[in-house]
Amino acid sequence: KEVQAKKRVLNSDTVFNFFVYLGLGLLALIIVYPLYFIVIASVSDPMLVGTGKVLLYPRGITFEGYQKIVEYTDLWVGYGNTILYTVGFTFIGTTVTLLAGYALSRKGLVGRNLFMTLFVITMFFNGGLVPTYFTVRSLGLSNTRWIIMILGSLTAYRVIITRTFFSSSIPDELYEAATLDGCSQTRFFVQIVLPLSKAITAVLVMYTAVQQWNSWYNAMVYLMDEELMPLQSVLRTIILSSQAMSEAMEMSGSDDMSAHLMMVETMKYGVIIVSSVPILCLYPFVQKYFTQGVMIGSIKG
Repeated sequence: KEVQAKKRVLNSDTVFNFFVYLGLGLLALIIVYPLYFIVIASVSDPMLVGTGKVLLYPRGITFEGYQKIVEYTDLWVGYGNTILYTVGFTFIGTTVTLLAGYALSRKGLVGRNLFMTLFVITMFFNGGLVPTYFTVRSLGLSNTRWIIMILGSLTAYRVIITRTFFSSSIPDELYEAATLDGCSQTRFFVQIVLPLSKAITAVLVMYTAVQQWNSWYNAMVYLMDEELMPLQSVLRTIILSSQAMSEAMEMSGSDDMSAHLMMVETMKYGVIIVSSVPILCLYPFVQKYFTQGVMIGSIKG
């Protein structure tokens, strides 16, 4: 009877594992295929891509799209702007979040519960687009690079994770021991806390960098000059122009518009790949800290 019971358990586990792996395989396919399609579409004939003939492998292989990307000046201006915005946004956001999280983690901070409550309230309510826009304009930040690097660089979610990490990883006894040797708060934070916080720092850098690199909304609202636009805004313009030209071409049948549409379609998938490469290169350097930082900052405390 015991042997039969064990066999039934093993059989049920086998069936369960089969459906688990099947589900994970389908989920992986759903996630990976769109990425794979962008890669093969970027080196395929745009006519074949547009007619749905490119599905599993590239057809009519051509690198004309990448050649046009290299020659497209607006794209590289946007690329440079995005790099600048991402570096500035990440530095400001990570620095301010670390400082805020450390201060809120210290029990000696007067009114820290009040400050934490105010942070949490912003997760549910905000001033809205119109009041925010008028505030930005009154501060003289509209149509400047600073607004992209400052607005949204601090979020309550990241502050909570950072505060929890410091509360669970930096004991009060460590600060007391440091103060006995004459260590100030600033020196303690810079020389002791930061070296022990590589995990949460890597998480913050990854979150803020990805957030800014993929951002286009703030640029659309607060920037007017084309030379200030980030890469994602340029990519959005290319995709929208492709859709608009396709509709206009159906109505007019212009050969010039058809040629321009082909150029845009040729560039579209290549631009997506080019815009994703820096973030893909960043992740391997921070992945060893990523899981550790998120788990400590979200579970303990």
